[in-house]
Amino acid sequence: MVACMAKLGGGQDDGEGRAIKVGALARASGLTVRTLHYYDEIGLLSPSERTGAGHRLYSPQDVQRLYHVVALRQLGLALDEIGAALDDSRWNVLETMSRQITRIDRRLGIEHRLRNRLASLSEDFGHGHRYIDDHELLSVLEDMSMLDSMIQRRIPTIVYEDIAAAHEFLTTAFGFEAGRVARSPDGVVYHAEVTAGDGVIWLHQVSEQFALQSPRALGAATGQLSIVVEDVDAHYRNAVEHGADIVLPPTDQPYGYREYDARDPEQRLWSFMTPLT
Repeated sequence: MVACMAKLGGGQDDGEGRAIKVGALARASGLTVRTLHYYDEIGLLSPSERTGAGHRLYSPQDVQRLYHVVALRQLGLALDEIGAALDDSRWNVLETMSRQITRIDRRLGIEHRLRNRLASLSEDFGHGHRYIDDHELLSVLEDMSMLDSMIQRRIPTIVYEDIAAAHEFLTTAFGFEAGRVARSPDGVVYHAEVTAGDGVIWLHQVSEQFALQSPRALGAATGQLSIVVEDVDAHYRNAVEHGADIVLPPTDQPYGYREYDARDPEQRLWSFMTPLT
């Protein structure tokens, strides 16, 4: 780990290894500086040192903790769950590594199987065949769909006139996990985030440059976000209690979900659903 730190550069020697500046750590880890700052803000990963000018410096121990954060995130844990796990004396690093190895082995197995199928089909074409059995192609497509695409993450961005009020409503009425709230020097919120299950949603300010408007200003909603919840009826009752505008009460739908629809204070349409068993 110390050797790795030295290779990263962009830091200073702390006597036991090289401390890394936030920019160098971001480049090496594939995360953004903004993400590392956020991890510091919520206490998930705080740098052990700072320069005289206040710049963050990360120690070898900090890098190890970042590895665990990233690995647990890939395994599907929310940030608060990761923080609780890492701060629990009973947490077992070997279990995390074992789960990560299992995940990698699964991907390698799919890639190996896909390679063999493609090699076999390629060989057939080399022997003059001009027809591929549709079952073989379906098998290839199935393996391809199981691999991660080049698109690594989705971040829906939705527009609000009053981001602070929207953030409060989404976390109380709809139960989303509160995320970062960014304010300008005069205290106005210009960006906020909430977490919905396995993904984050960005709340964006109105922009004339990009023609971004709130549904309230447009007088119409041009899209709808659908969220799967554990208990749609309990979720519905909480939304009603906090003033959500209900469009459709919980209803069993023929496509296999019990669903209700509601509008937030700026008239954005949301759908919450639970699979029917």
